[in-house]
Amino acid sequence: MTNRLADAVSPYLRSHAGNPVDWWQWGPEPFAEAERRGVPVLISIGYSTCHWCHVMARESFSDPVLAEYLNANFVSIKVDREEHPDVDSTYMATAGAFTQQLGWPLTVFATPAGRTFFAGTYYPPQPVQNIPAFRQVLEAVQDAWTNRRSEVDANAAQIANALAAQSTQKPGPLPTSADFNAIVSELRTYEDTEFGGFGGAPKFPVATVIGLLLDREDAGDAEAGALARRTLTAMANSELRDSVEGGFFRYAVHRDWSEPHYERMLYDNALLLDAYARVGDTAVADGIASFLLNVLALPGGGLASAQDSESILNGVKVEGDYYKLSAEERAAVTPPALDDKVLTGWNGLAIGALASAGYRLGRPDWVEGATKIADYLLDGPLIRARTGEAASTAQPTLEDYGMLADGLASLAIASGEVSYAVAAREILSDAMAAGSASPFGVPTGGDPVLTAHGLMLEVDPSEGAYPSGISAAAHAALTLYGISGDAAFRDASRQAMEILAPLSVTRAISFGFALSVMSALNEPTTALVLVDDTDNSELAAIARTAPRTVLVAQVTSAQAQAFAEAGFELFVGRTSQNGLPTAYLCESFVCHLPVTDAEALRGLLS
Repeated sequence: MTNRLADAVSPYLRSHAGNPVDWWQWGPEPFAEAERRGVPVLISIGYSTCHWCHVMARESFSDPVLAEYLNANFVSIKVDREEHPDVDSTYMATAGAFTQQLGWPLTVFATPAGRTFFAGTYYPPQPVQNIPAFRQVLEAVQDAWTNRRSEVDANAAQIANALAAQSTQKPGPLPTSADFNAIVSELRTYEDTEFGGFGGAPKFPVATVIGLLLDREDAGDAEAGALARRTLTAMANSELRDSVEGGFFRYAVHRDWSEPHYERMLYDNALLLDAYARVGDTAVADGIASFLLNVLALPGGGLASAQDSESILNGVKVEGDYYKLSAEERAAVTPPALDDKVLTGWNGLAIGALASAGYRLGRPDWVEGATKIADYLLDGPLIRARTGEAASTAQPTLEDYGMLADGLASLAIASGEVSYAVAAREILSDAMAAGSASPFGVPTGGDPVLTAHGLMLEVDPSEGAYPSGISAAAHAALTLYGISGDAAFRDASRQAMEILAPLSVTRAISFGFALSVMSALNEPTTALVLVDDTDNSELAAIARTAPRTVLVAQVTSAQAQAFAEAGFELFVGRTSQNGLPTAYLCESFVCHLPVTDAEALRGLLS
């Protein structure tokens, strides 16, 4: 049996290299092999820090008897959802036809043309309550494939047609202020008033929704801000937060935030860093930034995508015990492993969060950390994922273009370095030039296997724990409009959000980031440029407290000139008055007279 996973870029795939299952990596070859043999395809999708993925690997994929059955009757493909998010989105959408309990591991059965005809998630080795054993599922699928092929093909065609219809979103108007009031009221009904957060068990941070509520607070909705702050306080005081090393775990099993699943994800912590910095919780923000820059930082550059939940203590691999140790006790043991994939999109989220939080809380070391990540990612072509010197063959996705451009735009504003704004503009312009079904597309094209089989989603709206690619691109476009005045960026942002608006308004808990962009589109473009050659003025302290609805850029005189010469209209004519720190507050690119007095600036911002 050929071992096709041993040299994979993904640590998740490499962890399955020793399985007796004859795994293939994602690509056209396994589908051709299934066609040649006349057998169905098993597509098993997970990720490195997924607890139940590890469980199913130990229980089923390590079983030689079960593997023998799999190898004889299926072609099996192992997919890292973080390396191939478009593959995961496509098959997650099709799995919704069979189960509402979606999650990972995702277990999909498909035809040699890649069309789903059955799907589920975790299957145990023995039947449990209403969940059949994995062997029973395999036998039922094999029986249907052999004896009821016409039914299988009909189901696969029906699901493929539904997928195509789902990926074509009909645009609608952006939500109004009244709509946002209703959205916030709906979100309040989800609040757990006893333990904080949203919904019951299991309980997730839902960081994108917290960001939306803070945006609505900046737009004048005090109740939205109060809900966000209650949620942040509850999480900070709960077991979901690692009080020793900082950072938050992915979710908790119980509604009181107890029994966390101990994986710590890059995306959650980047979004939560931004939120805690916005509410001025320096202690929690400092812990998150420390986790990002000290725990997830990789020697070669960039941040790892996650830290595992399991560690080896006293020779036994257990979940969570490491996090019950004190700092001194942790220093004496091996910490849980990192998933050392550097994902461009998720690192873009971290760049933006570290830069914005670093500026707001006066932590130039965080901004410098964001700068190092950005320089690492910009040293070469834009790719989806890498580990060390090895680059993944996975195509970059809109997530990568949107999140990286967004992070670089935030870094440019926080650091005053125009080169990052120029890079953001180039990346997003490439995505805009590639757009077809939406204003943003992927210049290198979609996943070639999905495209060849007609399964590529024209527009992938899926969001939830972190922004979708289209939402991230729209946010980046709005920021670039704010500093450039180029209406093409604003128009692209609006058109993209009109595609998502009908779905977002009806499912606010799942579209927090998209709704944040829509909220910003409803507000006038307001920007504050502070020309300050001292970096230590009273005006700088005031600028850091400006609401998120105000785009704040602090630059030196030389940096303002560099931005202006690079074509960023906001900075044209922005000079220091009489050598003093000087603030310019502009609305829709029409600016008030410059002020050099602290009280005058406070008055303008109020």
